[in-house]
Amino acid sequence: MAKRSPIQLALLSMKGVAMGAADVVPGVSGGTIAFISGIYEELIESINKINLAALKVWKNEGFKSFWNHINGTFFVFLFAGIIISIASLAKIVTYFLEVHPVLIWSFFFGLIIASVWLIGKTIKKWTLGVILILLIGTLIAFYISSIESVATVDAKWYIFLSGAIAICAMILPGISGSFILVLMGSYHIILEAVKSRDLTVIALFAVGCLIGLLTFARLLKYLFNHFKEITIALLTGFMIGSLYKVWPWKNQLGTEPIVVHSNGKEDFMMTNVLPDNFNGDSMLLPAIGCAIGGMLLILILERFAPKEA
Repeated sequence: MAKRSPIQLALLSMKGVAMGAADVVPGVSGGTIAFISGIYEELIESINKINLAALKVWKNEGFKSFWNHINGTFFVFLFAGIIISIASLAKIVTYFLEVHPVLIWSFFFGLIIASVWLIGKTIKKWTLGVILILLIGTLIAFYISSIESVATVDAKWYIFLSGAIAICAMILPGISGSFILVLMGSYHIILEAVKSRDLTVIALFAVGCLIGLLTFARLLKYLFNHFKEITIALLTGFMIGSLYKVWPWKNQLGTEPIVVHSNGKEDFMMTNVLPDNFNGDSMLLPAIGCAIGGMLLILILERFAPKEA
């Protein structure tokens, strides 16, 4: 990989911050940010270089060659941004999700719409097969987004498993790793661990993420190398289908919670409604403004962020 300047390294960390912020929110994918900011394929390629061959390089040629082989500087600055973002934004994001849900979901709705357009336009040839894969991806993401949360499981092995599965979704544009955690009932456990600095839970989750990442990245690399157009169509479909989950206006169904968390917080089954049917202040004009803001943010990021090889 080409050596980056200090400005490029700072930009890389900022992209990590944006990825971390997206991954905190159920329904939004850090992989989407990586894709539109031009580092997605480098991320997958670099992850795949962490293998036994890299250890042989270290043994035969020294640590510096090993570091260059795995693109270590890229990982340090990108993941520093992600970690800082998750640690600092966990409380902020949960606050806005509870106090101003319509506005924050509107912002992310606009963000995903712009991302769909930007990723979709990279498909150079729209064949029948590509369109079919797009529809399949949309249906899969729609189905996942429409599933309600399952009961919380806080066993150590389950936290490890949650990390291994969620990280696969986190690096897929359109599939939210945090939403997968919601479905598995682990989201609040992980978020509380981050806020309270519970190192045991964080470590178990991180190890699961590492193993899942190293495994799944190899599949993604193969798909991009051999079926790039179809893979992008599938990812674009994932993003379209995920719009169901981030629709800003939702009403509660029934009075019985589907999940009661250890801190007493209750989650209820929700259904998407039009703004006119929303049980509360629809904040329609501010919500539209937030959606436009989300779209503009992605378009500006795509326009001005340098695409790094």
